[in-house]
Amino acid sequence: VQLVESGGGSVQAGGSLRLSCAASGYMVGPYLMGWFRRAPGEEREGVAVIGNDGSTEYAVSVKGRFTISKDNAKNSLDLQMNNLKAEDTAIYYCAASSREYYGSRWALETQRLYDSWGQGIQVTVSS
Repeated sequence: VQLVESGGGSVQAGGSLRLSCAASGYMVGPYLMGWFRRAPGEEREGVAVIGNDGSTEYAVSVKGRFTISKDNAKNSLDLQMNNLKAEDTAIYYCAASSREYYGSRWALETQRLYDSWGQGIQVTVSS
């Protein structure tokens, strides 16, 4: 399994970015996937997850601003980020599970569910 993130960069507060994670050796449709992030000096945390049935769960800090989705035709996982804030600055990671789970708070908080991880991509939001 290989996961490659793209779409990161620098943006001013209030702006938008769209992250994409291209998967190879893996089908995004049937399995649990998610986006995680690590801010400077912090532990990696769950941002958003999407289950095999399309169910989603978001961190409280991003709910209403971020949207996670799968593109089965492109075999990719996307994260649309709107109204970005300085506290969203972090390295963002795509993660894939081999489990056919639905999106839930537990899936958001349990990183051991995910078997494969991307290399990460930087998102910087300036205020």
